Amino acid sequence: MADVQDIDGKPCEENLPCSSQKQETCDEMLSRHRKEISQLQNKEIELKKAAARGSKAEQKAKKKQLEEEISRLSTNLKEKHAKELASLGYSDSNGNDKSNIDNLVKAIAGVSVAPLQDHPKPSKGARRREKRAQQEAAREQRIQEEQSTIVSDRMIEDEKLERKFEPLGLVINEIKPDGHCLYRAVEDQLALLSGGSSPYTYQELREMAAAYMRKHASDFLPFFLSENTIDGDSDNSLAERFENYCKEVESTAAWGGQLELGALTHCLRKHIMIFSGSFPDVEMGKEYKSDGGFSSSTGTIRLSYHRHAFGLGEHYNSVAPNLIK
Repeated sequence: MADVQDIDGKPCEENLPCSSQKQETCDEMLSRHRKEISQLQNKEIELKKAAARGSKAEQKAKKKQLEEEISRLSTNLKEKHAKELASLGYSDSNGNDKSNIDNLVKAIAGVSVAPLQDHPKPSKGARRREKRAQQEAAREQRIQEEQSTIVSDRMIEDEKLERKFEPLGLVINEIKPDGHCLYRAVEDQLALLSGGSSPYTYQELREMAAAYMRKHASDFLPFFLSENTIDGDSDNSLAERFENYCKEVESTAAWGGQLELGALTHCLRKHIMIFSGSFPDVEMGKEYKSDGGFSSSTGTIRLSYHRHAFGLGEHYNSVAPNLIK
């Protein structure tokens, strides 16, 4: 397998990006962690392409070797990040490993991981964010436990998408998996449609989606209720819970989904097509559909939905014309 020394958990003296680790601020460390995760994801893509060459027997052997290598690299990187976070005090008094992993997931998700003694009694909003972070941590742990299966599922999913895109002359533009992927993918599509830069940043798209959902709350509440069961904050009114959800959409790195896509299709007045290798394709905003294609400002926004992307769970990418003939 290819050498990946820059993300393989080597000591700091052999790993240039963390040579000044002691001088790093918390934000700098988390930024580097995100970059190292992205590097590992890019390496996985390269290894997968390399494993697809040769006879079926060779591909099968390479596939098994790839799964083991990616699992090893992912585990090493998680341990390295957990230790670095622990050096800033993000661990419990017993050095509990699960606490380190939980804190790692919270930190990458943009949730505060400052020691509890530095904060007063958490508010309901903080408890809600904490619960979401715990759910993300639990999901991350399950992903790690089933890493080999997920890598295999991802290959199957990607192969189905490739077979779907080839006759359409389309390819995937990889989008950074940082919680903003849906909005970054839409931003990338708007840039393609305009032939230049997007008229809106991913953050502006978040704010637009939240504003639209607030203004048309009655259209979104039934779907919101189906996806958000009442928990320990049941004393909150429905309107308050929906408003808190909208605040998370516009001001955090919370993953976007069907609700936000529904809002964006009306905000932008765009036809949106979501391709998937695991589920049936989804079409939204048919009333805005045109035959303009990618050369028209009224063209379709094309996204790909990945259920098994990067070992991180759900993910969106941008879909573009294949310019390589």
